[in-house]
Amino acid sequence: MLTQPLRHPADPDPTASTKARAVLVLGIVALVTGPMVGGLVPAWIALLLARQATADIDAAAGFLTGRRSVRIGTALAWVGVALAATALVLAVVIGLLHLVPTGAGQDFDSHTS
Repeated sequence: MLTQPLRHPADPDPTASTKARAVLVLGIVALVTGPMVGGLVPAWIALLLARQATADIDAAAGFLTGRRSVRIGTALAWVGVALAATALVLAVVIGLLHLVPTGAGQDFDSHTS
């Protein structure tokens, strides 16, 4: 029979980290807005906040939860960054293709037979 260790009455109850929840929400926003390049800002904030949330969770010695939310939010933020980078590369390629002149005429001298 497994028994849980007795807690001291003065110990706080484990609670979810609000920073972890914010990282998850910002990661989702970064994922959704990544293709529009606007995802870079929430992704950057999520990655900075993830570092703080992880430090807080580690320092709380088990009284703060949310490590999984931080991991998922961080992964979503990196996907948002990748989508934004892909959108930028595609925009540059499309822009360069529009600068190429179209071949709507002869490519050789008119006296050539």
